[in-house]
Amino acid sequence: METNLYTLIPKVDEILEYEIVKEYLNSSPRAVVLEAVREEADELREGIKNGENRSWIEEQLEKLESSISSRIEMKLHYSLRTVVNATGVVIHTNLGRSLIDRQIMEQVLRTAISYSNLEYDLDKGTRGSRYDHLEQIAAKIVGGEAALVVNNNAAAVMLVLSTMAKGKEVIVSRGELIEIGGAFRIPAVMEQSGAKLIEVGTTNKTHLWDYEAAITENTAAILKVHTSNYRIMGFTSSVDSEELLPLKEKYGIPVIEDLGSGVLVDLSKFGLSYEPTVSSCIRKGVDVVTFSGDKLLGGPQAGVIVGRKEYIDRMKKNPLTRALRVDKFTISALEATMRLYLDEETAIKRIPTLRMLTMSYAEISEKAQDLMDLLRSSISDLPVAISLEDDFSEVGGGSLPMERIPTKCVALEPLAGSAVILEKGLRGYEVPVISRISKEKVLLDPRTIQEDELDIINKALLFAASKLKECR
Repeated sequence: METNLYTLIPKVDEILEYEIVKEYLNSSPRAVVLEAVREEADELREGIKNGENRSWIEEQLEKLESSISSRIEMKLHYSLRTVVNATGVVIHTNLGRSLIDRQIMEQVLRTAISYSNLEYDLDKGTRGSRYDHLEQIAAKIVGGEAALVVNNNAAAVMLVLSTMAKGKEVIVSRGELIEIGGAFRIPAVMEQSGAKLIEVGTTNKTHLWDYEAAITENTAAILKVHTSNYRIMGFTSSVDSEELLPLKEKYGIPVIEDLGSGVLVDLSKFGLSYEPTVSSCIRKGVDVVTFSGDKLLGGPQAGVIVGRKEYIDRMKKNPLTRALRVDKFTISALEATMRLYLDEETAIKRIPTLRMLTMSYAEISEKAQDLMDLLRSSISDLPVAISLEDDFSEVGGGSLPMERIPTKCVALEPLAGSAVILEKGLRGYEVPVISRISKEKVLLDPRTIQEDELDIINKALLFAASKLKECR
């Protein structure tokens, strides 16, 4: 090893005099620039230590400015970034679930950059409640007497049970003891609430008499959990929440229903499977219903609780409510989203989740054709064949698990390299394009691609296809 190779590495002070580095010093935090410079110098020293020769060092020095620039840019990137969802999974949990309408975000922005009446009663000139902003609109849409919002649906279930059944028994069907995202399970959530789980029935069959046989003087409630993230098929039997109402009247026991996906519109009208709506549960006579804000509702992450005022008023006084409360951004976005439901047609058009789910096959096909034409016009000399293929989109987000929605995908077939390299290249673009691989082709599903993202996909493909050329 040539020990004098270390002398070829410029000192940090010298590198700071490079023109491009000085430009970064004028526009970026000095600590970030210094860190990038030192890391690049350290990599050169490590290369020499590991036996690299003079020609390697000289080659690295030639592109040192470019390497430092790339490293600074990488450090300046936010960790949480926008991506293009080309997977066809509409409520993609890993990609942030439901999108928020742009006009709704304008309302959130107005709330965020100004003071607001978050907890101030403008009529009385006294302190108010942050939940008042949602209670009237939520009750108006779904028909409940009162409403409360916490940070997600698991929190909503825990708060409901902590308030209504702490230290007492809650009856649940074995077929409804679901596991939700992140390996959290309904029994564990119930345990944290202080309620005691009483399982009835079997995995595939639960009858009304199973519930009644389990009722004791210590029974505080009956909990129905809608299995929105899976289905049991075949020899099955379950009890609808409406069928539980005679037990409620006979024994004075409230019925709680966890709907999870929180659909407010009957999506069967658009060719999707029927899911019970929140308003239908309230009309049946269910005392308290909980659901998510960022699934089929199409709003921000939240756990919404609606139902009888006497129970929800008690929840508002529960110390857990303080720990689980939502901020002004969530309240603003949720109120604006719910207001769209005052007119169902407006909700379908304006709420991105509903718009994507109800998009016709003809609309999808037209979007796919437009995208294919755009991509073909710009990569004629690159090793990628482009075609259209029929496939299926998914609802995602633990909602409508059996639903496969017909779609038309743009299929990218690499003529060099592999689909894995092409997918990685799309994902590695400055605005990552998240796709999926099927039969050695990369599929782009237009259902979840927004109109202003077509040019991004075009540039991302040029970037990714250049990686394939290196494989030739």
